[in-house]
Amino acid sequence: MPEERRIIGGLTVDENLTLAGLTPQNAWSNDRAYEMFPRLAERRNNRGRDLSGGEQQMLAIARALVREPRLILLDEPFEGLAPLIMQDLIRVCRHIAEEGRTILIVEQNVHAALGLAHRCYVLNNGHTVFEGTPDALRGDAEFMHKHLGV
Repeated sequence: MPEERRIIGGLTVDENLTLAGLTPQNAWSNDRAYEMFPRLAERRNNRGRDLSGGEQQMLAIARALVREPRLILLDEPFEGLAPLIMQDLIRVCRHIAEEGRTILIVEQNVHAALGLAHRCYVLNNGHTVFEGTPDALRGDAEFMHKHLGV
């Protein structure tokens, strides 16, 4: 899922989800997406351009999930979101992972990413400077300050 979201602003939430589910053999129903994102169910008839930034992010993730992927790549999924929306997205990401899907998150919000991760990689100028568990990363305060500004 790209950072820019790429939802179709002129279509409703329901139409965006339906369009995403047209080609996969095992596509989710829109109702399953609404179970995952109840906020979208409330706005199913709203056009994509009329949604808040957080709701657009939910819709973008729901569109990806409708396609029943085994691997999900999320680029900056928490950028600029209100804390409540961010918590909803973290809950969904945990649920997705519990269902057996792999999620690769590129995220500058270190605390949100560490709260989800089972494995962490820190890149600096294209080179891996850390590889390990979230606990190992949290335990190295000097490294966190030097490379992550935390």
